[in-house]
Amino acid sequence: MGNIVAIVGRPNVGKSTLFNRLTKSRRAIVNEEAGTTRDRQYGKSEWEGREFSIIDTGGWVINSDDVFEGEIKRHVTLAIEEADIIVFMVDIQNGITDYDLEVAQILRGIKKPVLLTSNKADTFEWQYQLAEFYKLGLGEPFMISAINGLGTGDFLDKLISYFKSDYTEDIEEELPRFAVVGRPNAGKSSIINAFIGEERTIVTDIAGTTRDSIYTRFNKFGHDFYLVDTAGIRKKAKVNEDLEYYSVVRSIRAIENCDVCILMIDATRGLESQDLNIFSLIQKNKKGLVVCVNKWDLIENKENNDVKNFEKSIRERLAPFVDFPIIFTSAVTKQRILKVLETAVKVYENKERKIATAKLNEFLLPQIENYPPPALKGKYIKIKYVTQLPNTAVPTFLFFANLPQYVKEPYRRFLENKIRAKYEFTGTPIQIFIRQK
Repeated sequence: MGNIVAIVGRPNVGKSTLFNRLTKSRRAIVNEEAGTTRDRQYGKSEWEGREFSIIDTGGWVINSDDVFEGEIKRHVTLAIEEADIIVFMVDIQNGITDYDLEVAQILRGIKKPVLLTSNKADTFEWQYQLAEFYKLGLGEPFMISAINGLGTGDFLDKLISYFKSDYTEDIEEELPRFAVVGRPNAGKSSIINAFIGEERTIVTDIAGTTRDSIYTRFNKFGHDFYLVDTAGIRKKAKVNEDLEYYSVVRSIRAIENCDVCILMIDATRGLESQDLNIFSLIQKNKKGLVVCVNKWDLIENKENNDVKNFEKSIRERLAPFVDFPIIFTSAVTKQRILKVLETAVKVYENKERKIATAKLNEFLLPQIENYPPPALKGKYIKIKYVTQLPNTAVPTFLFFANLPQYVKEPYRRFLENKIRAKYEFTGTPIQIFIRQK
């Protein structure tokens, strides 16, 4: 199971700065004004070999006092519902505000681990201010500086001590796991129902149904695999404006727990920014990919070139990763539904594919000789040997060279394209490492 960590706290305590430090990205706009981070952001991070997903619950602008309270509650409750661990961030330089007390009160009532973190402790001098945060009633506060990294190591050690273990019982490891992901209304449930062949609600609406993924064992037409379905697709009036958020968090869960993602795109709307977000999560998690363009029956005047153009535009938007299958379906007319499953099985096999070292060298070394890496600073780069590493999540190739640091991205892409052209790796990411021989 992937662990999801949410960072909550009032605007301007440095949530985005911590998010950027943990995900090593510069994505959030960090600004002195309160409430500048507009939307929630999602990222992946890793510490001591444990990977986890992070949600930064963003700042928000608040006009009047009564809106203020409702707004706090809404943001914090959303985070609590979806995350496994809450990082509650306060500002050591400002001390405790009414707002912090308000949030603390909500957090004291929940059953999930809360890590109280006081930020902006840019030097050790601030430790004398730390004691006052005990009165929030959330245990020992951690002192960090998200800007310069002070204390973040201890903070991360504490954070991962709360993680659940990574294994799900009762799941047969060797069976492939497929997840259907995509924006709301792209037709995920209808395609799952079409697979399983009966209309059924996916989730019983009992308070406290599991937050984690539900696996449906699929065993017919000669296939045997699990469909990973994320629990709790609840239609509630109040989640309306947060549907996007829910669907992204659900997708994170499903993506982390599967081998191959079936990304549903709504043919009537084309590729939208949220599709791209989900796609990049699939990439970051190194999962297999089948793109499924649904509701194709609703597209009028389909000429043959329509499919080609649509396909071309998808590949252009998702480049540089272009080696994945695209299937046009209709969940309603069940058109090409089985094709989707067959393709997902194929991608899974590709992801597991191992190529003998002798064969690899026999094929690649002549190619490399004909087109060696460009010389850098007058030094010639020689690649002597290649092998595929065993037991990796995705096919991983190790090239041995005299000057690995001089082999640049375009040449890696050249190597990857050669491997893809020769062997079946459609739909799966490939990793290429170049090491000192």
